[in-house]
Amino acid sequence: MLAFILVVRAGLGSLIPSGVSHVVVGDPLLPRELPKWLFKIKVLPAAGPALDLDSVPVATSPGRVNLQVRLWGLIPLSRLVVNVVPPVKVVPGGHSIGVLLNARGVVVVGFAEITDAAGKKRCPAREAGIAGGDIIVSVNGRSVHSEQEVRNEIQTSGENGREVRVEVKRGDRHLVFRVKPLFCPKTGGFRLGLYVRDSAAGIGTLTFYEPRSRVYGALGHAIIEAAAGHGAAAAQGRIVEATIQGIRPSRRGQPGEKIGTLEGGVIWGEITRNTPCGIFGPLREPLSNPLYPQPLPVAMVYQVKKGPAEMLTVLKGNRVERFPVEILQVMPQNKREGKGMIIKIVDEELLRQAGGIVQGMSGSPIIQEGKFVGAVTHVFINDPTRGYGVLAEWMLLDANLMPAREEKAA
Repeated sequence: MLAFILVVRAGLGSLIPSGVSHVVVGDPLLPRELPKWLFKIKVLPAAGPALDLDSVPVATSPGRVNLQVRLWGLIPLSRLVVNVVPPVKVVPGGHSIGVLLNARGVVVVGFAEITDAAGKKRCPAREAGIAGGDIIVSVNGRSVHSEQEVRNEIQTSGENGREVRVEVKRGDRHLVFRVKPLFCPKTGGFRLGLYVRDSAAGIGTLTFYEPRSRVYGALGHAIIEAAAGHGAAAAQGRIVEATIQGIRPSRRGQPGEKIGTLEGGVIWGEITRNTPCGIFGPLREPLSNPLYPQPLPVAMVYQVKKGPAEMLTVLKGNRVERFPVEILQVMPQNKREGKGMIIKIVDEELLRQAGGIVQGMSGSPIIQEGKFVGAVTHVFINDPTRGYGVLAEWMLLDANLMPAREEKAA
């Protein structure tokens, strides 16, 4: 008997969720695939919404409920807390945007190793304590506003055998680091092992906006893939209208990009949050989408499935177009991350013009069966027809449009 119980638990474990999740009013709180004759479902003592307990419980009003699934009513299999939420509707985007940071200086967006004279790989900036997301406001006492200005100061200090004095803004603090430049034979210059970006963070795509609050989401990933959470310090800025002038197609091993201009771009909104699932903030004015003039319901994670879908993006000018895609895989996730599904571009015209996914498509919304299910985030370098997408539920959580999940059940 014990062996049989273990087999049942192993075989059906993937069907029985645990932890805390979100369910839309009117949907079952547990997968419909659970065999009703084998399991007993108990509502644990907790204030929660009204439930229909005829079979698998269905929530009939918003609230929070504790459930426990027992095998034959005796053996606990799973305990979970479900946030029952009313249907959330948003206007899908697809519009091209320019992302402008308010940073005075340049932003650290990554690090590179340098091979020194002894053949050892080093990164002086990281060794000194500089972190991703730090805003470099001055080098050697001189204010800097571009990558070139930073490079010139590093080169001069290296040629004179001096350390570089780097002042950074990290959150509300100002920090000073002294870093010894290394000569890089590969580039023929002195370097600190830094990748930096000025206040123009580039072209991206608006993902959605919620009409009542006017809160928008875009990009589907952070502006800066920052270490230790410092990227949030560089999140203040604006999004502006961008016009796409052309596409540099993607090829295997070489991601392409949208070529756009921000000249005369109207300011659409403010950037107030920078998270692993996108950038968020208030829009100044409502935006329209001619392809979807009415808001669409947002799919929760459990509602997204493999199969046909469509992506909205701009290839020329300011015109939002729809392109067929295929959702190849939906990954179960217990934490917020921008790689919740794998998609494939199947539209022949998009493949001809762009070769697949290109930089600047980040944030392009994905629609499936009339629901907003997520957004494009990353391209596969070795196969630009495929890429990752962020799930819509995570973006709404980061936009504070849904109650937050908790790490563990109550």
